[in-house]
Amino acid sequence: MVKRSVLSRRVFTGISRRHLACLVQELAEPWLAGVEGRRHAARGGSRRRAAGAGARHQLVFIDRLTATLIHLRHDLPHAVLGLLYGVDRSTITLAIGEIRTLLAERGCAVPDRPGLRLRTLTDVFAYAQAEGVELRLDATEIQVRRPPAGRGGRRAFVSGKKKLNTMKATVIADQQGRTLWTDALRPGRMHDATAARNEGIGICFQHFRDVEVLLDDGYLGLRRDHPGRAVTPPRKGNKISPPEVLEARQRARHRHSSKRISVEHALADHKRWKQLIRWTHRRETLPATYQAIAGLLSDRATAA
Repeated sequence: MVKRSVLSRRVFTGISRRHLACLVQELAEPWLAGVEGRRHAARGGSRRRAAGAGARHQLVFIDRLTATLIHLRHDLPHAVLGLLYGVDRSTITLAIGEIRTLLAERGCAVPDRPGLRLRTLTDVFAYAQAEGVELRLDATEIQVRRPPAGRGGRRAFVSGKKKLNTMKATVIADQQGRTLWTDALRPGRMHDATAARNEGIGICFQHFRDVEVLLDDGYLGLRRDHPGRAVTPPRKGNKISPPEVLEARQRARHRHSSKRISVEHALADHKRWKQLIRWTHRRETLPATYQAIAGLLSDRATAA
């Protein structure tokens, strides 16, 4: 066993102790409510003993939280974490499943708006229109394990770009590179624009007509459907274009790239957490993991 105060340091959890204290204060009550709800369902009614009676948790809430953060940050196996905390591997597995869900449901923090969090794409567009924020949207792919042989839908995860089995995450950031939203992840074979459409971006463009979103060349279909609001870089000039036209288009593409680079920085910040470099666990839990990490990084960027 390792001293618990050491495991709560930033080098292990990826967040400051002040941030950790805020998370404990925010999530302790929902976690306790979930525990009591499961106990109520197992008993089939109200408790018969006084509060506090019965067996104690082998792993208290703050240890469950720090163990989950260490797992997200460094991808340590559950058995290793159980050794560090002096509990069985199954206890760590149960704790990570509970806390990861709570972290994923928090959403992303809003700059200069304490207590306000964005959980859906509609929330992001409403915030952008109210505050006059120009959004940046991009997609990234995370390598996942290949589905077993004989299972349907194996080709859906084969990325045409990376030639690997991946899942695709669509992320929205502001002009300072602060994450505002991430989707529920899609199979890697799906096109970037199709993934955005499946999240309802077309409906958001219809209802929030003052919002502009900067995109790359992979979203030309959205620019065609929503001209003036889905902004992609100008097309490259062809070989017969005059030199001045080629130079003007190149300068325009450079200006667009300079504005859109903030979302690339946000994606790079996500990939500093080891679990998002290559996912080796069940694909079903990757969306909750990505949303949990995005919410934690949005907290840190807002506090900074």
